[in-house]
Amino acid sequence: MTAPVDDRPEEAAAPARTGPPSRATESTRTFGRLFRLGVRATVLMVVDIARGRFPFREAVVQGWFFVSVSALPAVLVALPLGVVIAVQVGSMTDNVGANSMAGAVGGMGVMQQIAPLAAALLIGGAGGSAISADLASRTIREEIDALRTMGVDPHRRLVAPRILAMIVVAPMLSVLIILMSIVAGFAVAALGQGVAPGSYWMSFGSFASVTDLLVCLGKAAVFGYVVAVISSHRGLEAKGGPKGVADSVNAAVVLGILACMVANLVITQIVLMFVPMRFL
Repeated sequence: MTAPVDDRPEEAAAPARTGPPSRATESTRTFGRLFRLGVRATVLMVVDIARGRFPFREAVVQGWFFVSVSALPAVLVALPLGVVIAVQVGSMTDNVGANSMAGAVGGMGVMQQIAPLAAALLIGGAGGSAISADLASRTIREEIDALRTMGVDPHRRLVAPRILAMIVVAPMLSVLIILMSIVAGFAVAALGQGVAPGSYWMSFGSFASVTDLLVCLGKAAVFGYVVAVISSHRGLEAKGGPKGVADSVNAAVVLGILACMVANLVITQIVLMFVPMRFL
């Protein structure tokens, strides 16, 4: 009588058990999912617009909501920024005897850096948190799973309209910030520092160009895209009930603003390489 054959693999041949993935591995996987979401939602948005199937109504609703929660804070942020810049620039130009250049220095600083970064902070804090909270709540309530069960793609129906709305609203906010900051700086320079109004606007017009405005709008559009993708990703991956929603919103705001800062550095370096700064 022979003993029964044990066909189970030997313990030595069994794969070694590994612990949970490291933080670096998990971060890499998360970035991969984020990148995939951004690419897929962008492709779906472009294809649906070309085919006339894009949900523009949802995009308009989301865009109006972003404007309603960001327009007033943009004005309240732009006014003190314009005043502070005018005071600092006015003090510097007065020391070197170049008061007539106050408009150029202050205006160019606002247009090239301050306006897009302020827009990034506003859309990251207001719009990004709203996107993340909305999608995270839907995920926790299993509405996203229900949409997939019914054959509705959440990336096409929910993410793409929010990305388009952010891309449109962010440049609008940057233009509003430019306008209010320059008006506030002009008022301080003309009324408080004795700068001639004509020389202020002449110096600003001599240095500012359409290219600077386009770069500002392009930066703001990129920031809006980045914030929308990150916020959507954090919202769709929320878990753990109400606490998961709060964690998702917190991560979306922090990561969105940090990503915009990094993107601003990269874009600024590229622009300086190919579009040298004008001096006259």
